[in-house]
Amino acid sequence: MGSKGKEIVKMDINKLIDELNRAFADEWLAYYQYWIGAKVVKGPMKEAVIAELIQHAGDELRHAGMLTGRIIQLGGTPILKPEDWYKMTNCGYDAPEDPSVKVILEQNIKGERCAIDGYNRLLEATRDKDPVTYNIALQILQDEIEHEEDLQSLLEDVGEMMKRR
Repeated sequence: MGSKGKEIVKMDINKLIDELNRAFADEWLAYYQYWIGAKVVKGPMKEAVIAELIQHAGDELRHAGMLTGRIIQLGGTPILKPEDWYKMTNCGYDAPEDPSVKVILEQNIKGERCAIDGYNRLLEATRDKDPVTYNIALQILQDEIEHEEDLQSLLEDVGEMMKRR
């Protein structure tokens, strides 16, 4: 990172890199949870659910890229081994062992709520201390809020469809 770029960060950069790596781990696990869920999901409105899961997977991968860029700018190293994602994660990973649309949607809603909490904490930590990380966290938070809303709407639609049967 350039010296002026480091100068404007008014917080412990190593602690910030650690937090960014935790978010990075969450994004990779979320990516895989969405991606694999789209492959195995079964039930009503399956095609709509698959489309939403694939779109969200792409967003999570993009978020991981944004976080990687910032970690490197700060002079850090992104997590290099996938097995370390589990050690660093805030939100964990829910394997889609029950492939029903309802369960997969509920698992992903849970993940989005955790991500919303995590990015909100990152916003609080970087507010007035690191405008670049703050902006990245805000962009990602906006996506995570939209994801939660999308998934909740789908879950409600699936519920309504099940009532009519």
